[in-house]
Amino acid sequence: MSIDQFKYSRIPPEAEALRAEVRAFLAEALKDYPAVRRADSWMGFDAEFSRRLGAKGWVGMALPKRHGGGEASPFARYVVIEELLAAGAPVSAHWFADRQSGPQILHYGTDAQKERHLPAICRGEQFFCIGMSEPNSGSDLASIKTRARREGDKWVVNGQKVWTTNAHRSHYMIALVRTGENSKRQEGLSQFIVDLSLPGITIRPIKDLTGAEHFNEVFFDELVLDADALIGTEGQGWGQVTAELAFERSGPERFLSSIALLQTLIDAVGRSPDALQAKEIGRFAARLVTLRNMSLAVTAQLAAGNNPAWEASVVKDLGAVFEQEIPEVAQLLCELPPTVQGGSDHAQVLAYLTQMAPSFSLRGGTREILRGIIARGLGLR
Repeated sequence: MSIDQFKYSRIPPEAEALRAEVRAFLAEALKDYPAVRRADSWMGFDAEFSRRLGAKGWVGMALPKRHGGGEASPFARYVVIEELLAAGAPVSAHWFADRQSGPQILHYGTDAQKERHLPAICRGEQFFCIGMSEPNSGSDLASIKTRARREGDKWVVNGQKVWTTNAHRSHYMIALVRTGENSKRQEGLSQFIVDLSLPGITIRPIKDLTGAEHFNEVFFDELVLDADALIGTEGQGWGQVTAELAFERSGPERFLSSIALLQTLIDAVGRSPDALQAKEIGRFAARLVTLRNMSLAVTAQLAAGNNPAWEASVVKDLGAVFEQEIPEVAQLLCELPPTVQGGSDHAQVLAYLTQMAPSFSLRGGTREILRGIIARGLGLR
């Protein structure tokens, strides 16, 4: 691998042609949507909106038609996702199923698993969460302790997941757990599709600084799963989950989480910015274009069937830095103080994203873990 793999990738015309239709739909659907709710970006939850997108064919759109998808190219999906995020659409309900769980089931699932889950995902009706992080583990997935043991034709699961986004609102979780004993930490791991309505599961929401509940603790206490809950091959979970993380870490959501604030900042500054305002907004624009090109390069690799794990980590790491800097710099460029209520759109969005931004370098992989992956990808360790 080399840094040349980040060569510029252009969106094909047939994919780009979708953009006008998506923008027109969003202009109508979100015409009364307040700026502070748009700041939720891909964390905004609206099940009905997800069903509307499913009816348009914009959920699971890259999945095969026989499973309810549209067999669209990764670039067509990129256009739709980019427009949804730029508009601050509430896509969180279907987000993980569309981005990760659907492709994971398509690549590793049995025919029965595909028939059960993929059509409902494409309709925007079945929601997934991702069971990776654990207490005292975080982004070091090889250290997880949640365990599944065989009992006849069943699996019995005990352990805990944490920081599980939308677990309290989801129907299923794809969980990474230990199923074997091995000397190497990455061995003996497997993935399961967990029905979150089963007995033996306790879900406890965790409030963030804004008072919202996105994250959760999830406890498994003698949870019994049927044999067909296993996805992929027993003991091969590490390879499966690292391939999945390339989807999680490379998309435009990894640098557009603060885009609503950049938009309100430009509106607040107006058409006559001073020298510092012009410089910093221009700097943000240049970095945004660069991150987008890097993300598109990873999309091209995914479209080619490659596993760009370290390149995706670069996008995630640099994207989180960008997202976190926008609230910091925005406070210096405009005299409007942040406020959680009663202020201008810009003041409310600034207050909200100032509180949310610290989590951007934690979710989806901490900065330290990502930089270790990048170092290995570049042959530096």
